[in-house]
Amino acid sequence: MTQGSIDWDKLGFDYIKTDLRYLSYWRDGAWQEGTLTEDNVLHISEGSTALHYGQQCFEGLKAYRCKDGSINLFRPDQNALRMQRSCARLLMPSVPTDVFIEACKKVVQANERFIPPYGSGGSLYLRPFIIGVGDNIGVRTAPEFIFSIFCVPVGPYFKGGLKPHNFVISSYDRAAPNGTGAAKVGGNYAASLMPGMQAKAQSFADCIYLDPQTHSKIEEVGSANFFAITHNDEFVTPKSASVLPGITRLSLIELAQSRLGLKVVEGDVFIDQLDTFKEAGACGTAAVITPIGGIEYNGKLHVFYSQDDVGPITRRLYSELTGIQFGDVEGPAGWVVKV
Repeated sequence: MTQGSIDWDKLGFDYIKTDLRYLSYWRDGAWQEGTLTEDNVLHISEGSTALHYGQQCFEGLKAYRCKDGSINLFRPDQNALRMQRSCARLLMPSVPTDVFIEACKKVVQANERFIPPYGSGGSLYLRPFIIGVGDNIGVRTAPEFIFSIFCVPVGPYFKGGLKPHNFVISSYDRAAPNGTGAAKVGGNYAASLMPGMQAKAQSFADCIYLDPQTHSKIEEVGSANFFAITHNDEFVTPKSASVLPGITRLSLIELAQSRLGLKVVEGDVFIDQLDTFKEAGACGTAAVITPIGGIEYNGKLHVFYSQDDVGPITRRLYSELTGIQFGDVEGPAGWVVKV
């Protein structure tokens, strides 16, 4: 696909082959120097642990075109740190933060023509991942690994941009209490495919998962984090060992406190106490901020601010966050890395 054939205003969240991607191999106890390649097909052993035992993790971050033509990466150091934690959990070699960030920059520079223009609402999504490869059959860590980053121009994850969507509570668990919920690993997402499909079949944007031990507390919204605003203007988000620590969630916590003056509460969000909140949303790199219009639980739809409009605090958080990402608002120190 050529740049000229892309309709920037109609971008969804779909795979588009771009020019170059970063590729590095871990062999003999060390990462080899990475290269850029046109080949978007990986050639791996049939015995790779990534195929049989799910030994792999991934990240997601974005590059943004600013008004002055420059390019921003948003908090890539946090993605590097989270990937390092995921690697530790799955016995994989981690990529140093400086190597991770430099690899991201190289991919963005090599595919600059695919960055959606400023004002289109689109961005260049980067997908770093590490997989266990090499000849193997036993349940053990892989003899070799691949670290790669590719990129795709994207628009909104949920169609319609900043508008409320309805979600439904799932009866399935996203992760085990002491499992891999806090790591960004593929198995967590494989387990979410069926509940997500069932939610969409019922005309919901996605499902919401409750805590696996008591099924009484909200943990995550599909593939995003949950937040809500109380009637006392407190920013509330679930705290659990099985919740993925999102970079967007972390950023909203800091912005709610420093820019909006809200009290932040990380704790239990009980499903039977939704009346406590006047606004709610899903947040993540892909979703950015998706307002939640309503949540269906036990056949009843609980509506928050509105099913047709976005609450004022959610809107302010969205404007502050995206303003920083696109370079229109000054962000906290270190949040933006210029490419």
